[in-house]
Amino acid sequence: MTSNTPERRSIAVVGLGSIGGIAAATLADAGRHDVTGCARRPLDQLTLEMPERTVEAPFRVLSEPVVAAPVDWVLLATKAQDTEAAAPWLARLCTPATRVAVLQNGIGHVERVAPLVRGATVVPAIVYYNGERLAPDRVRLRYVSDHELVVPDDDAGRAFAALMAGTALRVRPSADFVTLQWRKLLLNVVANPITALTLQRQAVLRRPDIHALCLDVLAETVKVARADGARFAEDEPKRAMEILMTYGPELGTSMYFDRLAGRRFEIDALNGAVVAAGERHGIPTPLNRMLLTLLRAINDTQDGTATPERAPAARAPAR
Repeated sequence: MTSNTPERRSIAVVGLGSIGGIAAATLADAGRHDVTGCARRPLDQLTLEMPERTVEAPFRVLSEPVVAAPVDWVLLATKAQDTEAAAPWLARLCTPATRVAVLQNGIGHVERVAPLVRGATVVPAIVYYNGERLAPDRVRLRYVSDHELVVPDDDAGRAFAALMAGTALRVRPSADFVTLQWRKLLLNVVANPITALTLQRQAVLRRPDIHALCLDVLAETVKVARADGARFAEDEPKRAMEILMTYGPELGTSMYFDRLAGRRFEIDALNGAVVAAGERHGIPTPLNRMLLTLLRAINDTQDGTATPERAPAARAPAR
C-alpha cells in the first residue's frame, strides 16, 4: 500500500523579509519539511501574524553562506536587485538536483537566476499575498486573492505546489503563466514608481491627472507584453486600474516604504524590465523609460541610512 504522505524535504529560504519571512514561517508552522532561513542576522524564530491566528515558527537561521549545505529546495525571496548578492548562498545550497523557486517581482526570473544555481532547476513564481515585515522577527500575512502564489503548470511548478501543500500559502499552477506574470507587472509599473516619486500612498492614484498618466503607462506596457507573449484584452489598462482602485487609499507600496527608509528599490525589475523588453521587440517605451530614469536617479542617493518619516502601515499587494 502506498502512502499519500509527501516526502520530507530540506528547504532553504534566502531572504527573510516580508515575502521570504512569511514563506519560511508558514513552512515551519506546517511542520512537513526541514526549513532553514538564510539571512544577514541569526534568528531563533519568526512570529507570523495571520488573519486567523498568530504563530511562533521556530527554525534554524544561518547568517553565513560558508556554513550552508545543499538542499532539495531553495526559495529565493530577496528583491530582484539583490539576486547577485545572494549568489554565495545559492552556490552553497544548490546542486543539479536542487529546485529553486524564485519569489520576486518582475519577469525574467529564470534568466536572472539560472547562471547562479549550479545547474539547479529554476521555478518562477508570482507572489500575490500581502506581506509586511513588522520587526526583524515578526511578519504579517494578509490574503488578497484566492491564491497566494502562481507557478507554471509543468513538472517543476506542480512539485512546488506539492511542497507548499498544507501551509497557509495556496499555490496555483497556470498554463498561461506569461500572461499572469505580465498582468502582475502591470500593477507594479504604475503603483510603485508613482507612490515613490510623489511620496504619497495609493490615494495619489485616485487623482484624475495621475489616473490618466497611469493609463498611458499601462497602454505602453501592454504593447510590450503582447509582443512578449502575454494574451491581454483590449481594455487591459482599464482593468488594471480597476484592480488598483480596490486597494485602500491608505496603503503604500514597497518602493514607497523603501524610499522613506533610504533603501534602494527594484526599479530595474519593474519599469526597467518593460524598457528592456521593448528594446528586444523594437517597441518604444518613453513613459516607462522616464519613470526608470527618475527612479534610478533617486536610487543612486539611497544608502539605507535614512530614518523613515513614519512607521509603515499596511502594504499593498503590488510589492
